[in-house]
Amino acid sequence: MGPLLGLLFVVGLFSLSDEVRPFFLTGGNFKIVLTQTVIVAIGALGMTLIIVSGGIDLSVGSVVALTSVLAARLVLAGVPPAAVVVLTVLVGSLIGFINGTTVAVFRMMPFIVTLGMMGIVRGAAKWMGNNQTVNPPDNPVNRLMALTKPQELFPLPIGVWVAIGLAVLMAVVLRQTVFGRYIFAIGSNESTARLCGIRVPLQKIGIYSLAGLFFGLSGLMQFSRLTQGDPSVAIGLELDIIAAVVIGGASLSGGTGSIAGSMIGALMMAVLRNGSNQMGWPTYMQEIIIGIVIVLAVGLDRWRQVRGARRSG
Repeated sequence: MGPLLGLLFVVGLFSLSDEVRPFFLTGGNFKIVLTQTVIVAIGALGMTLIIVSGGIDLSVGSVVALTSVLAARLVLAGVPPAAVVVLTVLVGSLIGFINGTTVAVFRMMPFIVTLGMMGIVRGAAKWMGNNQTVNPPDNPVNRLMALTKPQELFPLPIGVWVAIGLAVLMAVVLRQTVFGRYIFAIGSNESTARLCGIRVPLQKIGIYSLAGLFFGLSGLMQFSRLTQGDPSVAIGLELDIIAAVVIGGASLSGGTGSIAGSMIGALMMAVLRNGSNQMGWPTYMQEIIIGIVIVLAVGLDRWRQVRGARRSG
């Protein structure tokens, strides 16, 4: 309930202004907020799996940039839309597989591995796009994030429904399947999980590969939203995604987290940005507010850990 109450508090805070309220509390604005949430929300699905398992992935923003450029290149080459979707998502999963294999097999720190991958993938995105935007013609992939009837809440873009459907699916996977229980076990205590017979390296490879699939899908949505592939896009997106997961109640130490909480966290980030724009606050003010929210969320996580340790002690 904590993340949900936080979201309601933020919505209520921006609704206090008589000047902002008539524009903020409208179906059209809620549609914009939901559409802006899609990219971070889908990325947060993958990041939740990684953080719950005790890992981290700093290459998300670069993967989103690369896959958005890849999608644009494929469309420009005349590849059928269905193949564009599949290939883009698979490339994201391949990058996740490389991250997971490096972390699991060579027992390297996820922070260092994904930090290096962040630079590699960003450079690959610039190389693929010749260090400029790729502008393909209008195509069906663009309709995933297209806004129709922008003054009304419905119909919502296809991307919003995709994010909602995947969130429901992954909530079931994380809480009701053996794979999900293994993720929590590895994040809680990796050594104990290994002694219990869990094949930790194989599970980590699967976790990062599945997360990479979601990151690739975020890149596809980024391309659909901008209708172009931009190798310089999504700089710092990994921080927004990690913040959404942490705000949603996940612990950076692993072993704790939920899909529902991460989705609420992603929505809260979008509401903060949207409300700040409605209030006319400058961009630097938005960054300061979001930074404060992140620090408070991590501090709350630390407080929960200390309180839990005292109770168990």
